[in-house]
Amino acid sequence: MAPSGARAAVAAVVDPEIRVVTIDELGILRSVDEDPATGRVVVTITPTYTGCPAMDVIRADIRRALTAAGHADAEVRTILSPAWSTDWISDAGRAKLAAAGIAPPAPVRADGPVPLALAVRCPRCGSPETEQVSRFGSTACKALWRCRSCQEPFDHLKAL
Repeated sequence: MAPSGARAAVAAVVDPEIRVVTIDELGILRSVDEDPATGRVVVTITPTYTGCPAMDVIRADIRRALTAAGHADAEVRTILSPAWSTDWISDAGRAKLAAAGIAPPAPVRADGPVPLALAVRCPRCGSPETEQVSRFGSTACKALWRCRSCQEPFDHLKAL
């Protein structure tokens, strides 16, 4: 079944901090519900973390996309539970992150043992010979790493 016009419009909204992925690919978009009788649209999103400074921009971008798609009567709801997990990043989102030089996190999967990441592979050359330079990267959800093989710095999206 093809997504509704409202769903497609919202799913195409680009994350304002990690501009290579959409909010749908990042897993921020939880649902888009359209009332067929009234045309009212309710969008539910979950931030990557509670204090994410990009949420106001994301809400405004969602409203703008819905208005452009002919859905002026819209509400954007933010829910915090369950908390966002990097497991919600789609395969396409992970591939886009890697292609942009951002190392995607390994799956966390709360229903099993917590994986221990011994190395973060360089998204440019694939080498596991990397080191963390700073726990904080260009955004709060990323850490700064450097590859010892190709000497290139890169962001790593923190696993949650």
